[in-house]
Amino acid sequence: MSEKLIETTLETLKQASQEAESQPYVLRLYIAGLTPRSQEAVRAITGICEEHLAGRYDLEVIDLYQNPVLAKGEQIIAAPTLIKQLPLPLRKIIGNMADKDKVLVGLDLRPKSVEVSKV
Repeated sequence: MSEKLIETTLETLKQASQEAESQPYVLRLYIAGLTPRSQEAVRAITGICEEHLAGRYDLEVIDLYQNPVLAKGEQIIAAPTLIKQLPLPLRKIIGNMADKDKVLVGLDLRPKSVEVSKV
């Protein structure tokens, strides 16, 4: 690659990264009642949002026992489920929200680690 092309590519990546850091996140967390697992999911997601998305997220917590129709509309098959509606692409994270790395990757806040196999 030429120096000019590399420089242009790096500038494009830097600009895209800066734009991503300012985008608002729209999240929906579906829980099932006030169980300990649901409460832990709310705590975990709120903590992650405050740490990584402070001031630029909208988190809606929906109890499927109180709003069962929403489960069908969003095709929720298990709780807790976190849906990242914006920024695109839409993502669904199902299960243990205490797995911080899994949640950060699902929210596109951390790149998926690539394992290099030794030959």
